[in-house]
Amino acid sequence: MIKTLFSFLLFVSFFVLAGCDTSSGYADLDRFMKAADDKPSGKIEPLPEVEAYQAFEYSQAGSRDPFTRPVEVVLSEIQVQDDQSTIKPNLDRVKEVLEGFQLTQLKMVGTLQRGDANTLFALVADNSGGVHMVKAGQHIGTNYGRVVNIAEGRIDLIEIVPNGHSGWLERPRTVSLDEE
Repeated sequence: MIKTLFSFLLFVSFFVLAGCDTSSGYADLDRFMKAADDKPSGKIEPLPEVEAYQAFEYSQAGSRDPFTRPVEVVLSEIQVQDDQSTIKPNLDRVKEVLEGFQLTQLKMVGTLQRGDANTLFALVADNSGGVHMVKAGQHIGTNYGRVVNIAEGRIDLIEIVPNGHSGWLERPRTVSLDEE
């Protein structure tokens, strides 16, 4: 039985190997390859010259937002009598710590009640990491801002700013509680 099986496997392997003969069946492929090799080769055109990319920098400085309507500007003469204006900052006063910061550099981070229930202090963080207690009457900001009221979520103050005609005017401002 083993002899018969061995003979059968030998017989099958002979026919399998006979089917792998490379001498026949590829004559047409060999002719095609020879004809392709004999043809003259074509010229390859060089790649086109590529220009260096010039980046365009769009700056919106000095331009208005194209998605909003233009603001109608009405020019008028402002008559300011500097002699009668009593508003001016006290330049002889010693500046407080928070007057060294612009209002955009200050953030209200909370409130604190200390002592009697009527005194409410605001907690203000500066951009250098310090936290300061502020009460009504103190000065903050670079525009001579004086705190007039402290509420749970905001600080109301009045700044004294130049009016553009060698005089001064008062401008109300609010510093709101930073919710972050």
